[in-house]
Amino acid sequence: MKVPKNMKYDDVVDQINIVVNRIAPKYTFGTYGIDDIKQEAFIICMDALERYDEKRPLENFLSVHLSNRLKNFVRDNYYTKDEEEKKRVLKPKYLSDDDVIQYDCNYDTIIEAQNITKLIDTHLPAHHRSDYLKMINDVYIPKKRKEELILIIRNIVETHNEKG
Repeated sequence: MKVPKNMKYDDVVDQINIVVNRIAPKYTFGTYGIDDIKQEAFIICMDALERYDEKRPLENFLSVHLSNRLKNFVRDNYYTKDEEEKKRVLKPKYLSDDDVIQYDCNYDTIIEAQNITKLIDTHLPAHHRSDYLKMINDVYIPKKRKEELILIIRNIVETHNEKG
């Protein structure tokens, strides 16, 4: 992180946190939680310091830069490129039979749906979380990674079911 000449490291971090806490909550969308957006926003602001002109106030520079980057992210990832059909791509997922995890269990050991999501959140390895969020929000995942993720989820559910 490049620290401007007339500022201390802690002052820069404080300025970044002020901007992030003010702007990031306006951009919560899709599966991105507020903490995820704040982390990305902080990184965006740190990267922007390379282009900072010290003649301008740092907070103003970071605010404009962060707002523009987050707007571009939303535009690039959640809208179609077709001008005639400029509509949100995010829509409810309609499951097909191929998307359902087939699992046999008796009714004495059925796991409620909300407990399954807690279970997956607790036990899913971190490096699979991105694909999991994409899958539940109907975003494309390569077939091989999707199959691997479904297998991992099935194993989590079966392991928990066996433990009772």
